Amino acid sequence: MAKGVNKVILLGNVGKDPEMRATQGGMVIAQFTLATADRKKEGDKWVDTTEWHNLVCFGRTAEIVRDYVKKGKQLYIEGKIQTRSWDDKESGQKKYRTEVLVNELALLGGGEREGGGGGYSGGASRSSGSSYGGGNTASFDQRAPAGANDYAGEGITDDDIPF
Repeated sequence: MAKGVNKVILLGNVGKDPEMRATQGGMVIAQFTLATADRKKEGDKWVDTTEWHNLVCFGRTAEIVRDYVKKGKQLYIEGKIQTRSWDDKESGQKKYRTEVLVNELALLGGGEREGGGGGYSGGASRSSGSSYGGGNTASFDQRAPAGANDYAGEGITDDDIPF
């Protein structure tokens, strides 16, 4: 079978404060919702729609969420979609939940610390990534996400576009 791609990129606002828990082995898990907004024109009016996404973070990323993410905070997220199923103990029905497993997280503006721009960029599944300034919220790594500045200052022109 051919290999597929399962990648999600989201930019939105946290819907409510994250719910935290830990496994018996001590791994921290954070669960929260993220709202993404879209605007389209219907006739002569603009209509806003909101889509809600269930997010799950593990390990170090969950610790960052616990310490710095609150309702209203704007986040940039990269991850993958996963659907879980289980049998409801009360009704016996099969239940489903679609979630985004977060690999990359960047804290943006919004929430309690308005005007933020930097953030933690790293992931639950990666040991490398940007550094984290522990203890002081002002010491976040202010670098852009990896690859964002690869072409800065090179003067890209229309001749560089392949089509």
